[in-house]
Amino acid sequence: MALTDGFEHIIRDSEPLAPYTWFRLGGAAEYFAEPTSVDELGALVKRFRENDKPIRLLGGGSNLLIRDKAIPGLVISLSAPAFAHISVESTAIVAGGGAKLAHVVSTSVREGLAGLEQLIGIPGTVGGALHGNAGGHGGDIGQWTRAATVMTRSGEIISRLRDDLFFAYRHSSLDELVILDARFELEKDDPQQITQRMQKLWIVRKTQQPMSNQNCGCIFKDSGGMSPSDLIEQAGLKGTRVGQAEVSQRDPNFFIVGQDAKSSDVIELIDLVRSEVESRLGIELETQIEIW
Repeated sequence: MALTDGFEHIIRDSEPLAPYTWFRLGGAAEYFAEPTSVDELGALVKRFRENDKPIRLLGGGSNLLIRDKAIPGLVISLSAPAFAHISVESTAIVAGGGAKLAHVVSTSVREGLAGLEQLIGIPGTVGGALHGNAGGHGGDIGQWTRAATVMTRSGEIISRLRDDLFFAYRHSSLDELVILDARFELEKDDPQQITQRMQKLWIVRKTQQPMSNQNCGCIFKDSGGMSPSDLIEQAGLKGTRVGQAEVSQRDPNFFIVGQDAKSSDVIELIDLVRSEVESRLGIELETQIEIW
């Protein structure tokens, strides 16, 4: 049996990955799949695992840099409706791992459920947000998470309750292959007041980040209570360039790439900025962006 037998309708060979990321950079996946159901996903994972092929999950692409070379094995995208469901159950929201975080936030605000509005403006999917415990403005997604359903790298489905979950700064114990869905327990509040809070946070976030028409990505984690943006600025590195990759003048924790940029430009710039900040300020920056 060939590796892709029975999956021809959902698998493509040599799929360019650049269009799926914010940087719009990088090589192609050896195999790229968009399963249409949980059962199909499980069968796909088991097939590739039995053939010792590496498997990666692609989320919203906002926190990902693909190297210039080809990516071996299988890359999975949970773009199908089966993975993007959002439902409201009293004060709880249940969302699929492939659901856009922005859609979950807007649903919670519309239903008068407070808590997730502090995540406004954070891109990507629910699964990606949970994996990296996305947060901002003094809160994170982990504090509202009460349960999650995951698929392991062997294709087994497991339910994880709150006592099984651990969240820290930009980190969680949800490190299985796939986060299928999650349950968020929120607080009732006046929808108008939640909306006003969300709008204020949105304005602050948008004034700080690069323009939406720029290919860019956020690079480093906070370090020792100081924002990486402040550290990079103190080190005098705003506007620093390597090839077609540049440290943003607006928010130096964002790197912006030009039309002819390569992933290697971004990686070299990351190394340069990290080295210079450590040399000048004595603080070692840690990347939050994932590099394949």
